[in-house]
Amino acid sequence: MPAISWQKSSYCAQGEACLHVAASAPAKTIHLTESGDPRGAILGASPDAFGALLGVIKGGRSRHGA
Repeated sequence: MPAISWQKSSYCAQGEACLHVAASAPAKTIHLTESGDPRGAILGASPDAFGALLGVIKGGRSRHGA
């Protein structure tokens, strides 16, 4: 994976249990990882899939009506 610039969640207090997000322009992929092991498990999703995930997390419906 090419070097990407991670941004820490604004909801994160200080500590190791934080979510980091980055976007890669050419592939148009949203990447997620966590502070404890930022090079470990990295989730990659399309912008539409990431939007659907946020919809579910927020308790709403996805943009696809699922």
